[in-house]
Amino acid sequence: MSIRHRSAPVSALWIFALIASAGAQSIPLPREAQIGPRPFYLVDKMKEGPLKTELSQCTGPFRRTDFSIAHRGAALQFPEHSKESYSAAARMGAGVIECDVTFTKDRQLVCRHSQCDLHTTTNILSVPALSAKCSQPFAPADPATGKKASAKCCTSDITLAEFKTLSAKMDGFNPDATTAADYQNGTPRWRTDLYANSGTLMTHDESIALIKSLGAKFTFDGDYTQEKYATQMLEAYKAVGIPPGDVFVQSFNLADIQFWLKTEPAFAAQAVFLDGRYETKGFDHTKPETWKPSMTELKDLGVKILAPPIYMMLALNAQGDIVASDYAKAAKAAGLDLIGWSLERDGPLDKGGGFYHSSVKKAIDRDGDTLTVLDVLAKQVGVRGMFSDWPATTTFYASCMGLK
Repeated sequence: MSIRHRSAPVSALWIFALIASAGAQSIPLPREAQIGPRPFYLVDKMKEGPLKTELSQCTGPFRRTDFSIAHRGAALQFPEHSKESYSAAARMGAGVIECDVTFTKDRQLVCRHSQCDLHTTTNILSVPALSAKCSQPFAPADPATGKKASAKCCTSDITLAEFKTLSAKMDGFNPDATTAADYQNGTPRWRTDLYANSGTLMTHDESIALIKSLGAKFTFDGDYTQEKYATQMLEAYKAVGIPPGDVFVQSFNLADIQFWLKTEPAFAAQAVFLDGRYETKGFDHTKPETWKPSMTELKDLGVKILAPPIYMMLALNAQGDIVASDYAKAAKAAGLDLIGWSLERDGPLDKGGGFYHSSVKKAIDRDGDTLTVLDVLAKQVGVRGMFSDWPATTTFYASCMGLK
């Protein structure tokens, strides 16, 4: 089975929404954030020391906080970008809920991480009439040649009406599958399908309505240009009277940030540049000469908030301790705010973690190191918020440490 880390397709845009005070809610939330047993499990698994002692004495109350950003909802156990995932994240105290925005064949905006991920995040391959419309229909694995199973189904392959007939599932696939059903049965073992029987897909407009009802503020080919896409996304917020100060637009594409600065300065005032340059040839987060643009140049271009993957903000010192990286220090020195992604996405950390902990792998050997990493990011790096696949973890830490 396989799982993808956050990718950076050229045409993708992201928005995330800040949960505000309860006010007038149509969907009731618990009086306090419900964090469940996982944060305490992580504390139990920490190395002995002052941080473990401090966190072990924290028993609540736990509250919603802007520091806690729900990465696609509560994607550790709920299908990402589904109604159920968003609701779970809000109940766990996420102060921020993310809707990644893509578009359908009839140019309607929906919540999906990637323009082409329906084959791993929905049941589309189980719906013959729609799987036939995929850019690349399912092709089975061939053990004799070593060929892996494959498929490619994009939101732009189908209409909004067709999209709404699908169900969300846990992101994952089985590369050794010889049938479409087996291909879709690829949830990583450290996740669960317990809450994934009928995930409700969301349009962009529906996500705005849902998050607002939870007491919220807000964070190609053909003739559909990137500019039209970027404009349409913001028009949805204007149409329902969401003020610019409640919306954080974000993109891996620096041109989007510059476009918003020119056309929508009020919305662009808190635009977030997601730093996906690690996929660019020659880029090395440990070598400032490869940062093009540099931190100062990003600031001069109007970027105020920079959001890199966790590992780019961390390093090991001579003693093997986890500390802030030179990349993180340079960003702060240039006056950039930082947001990190994505905690709780590497799965069990007993073997050092994966992509998100790659720069500090030698110091990671247990699940409790999740909180050690989070503490460094909060106190040494100074992130203003953290994306997490399980918002209860960031809610717990922020509440215990008195973060906003």
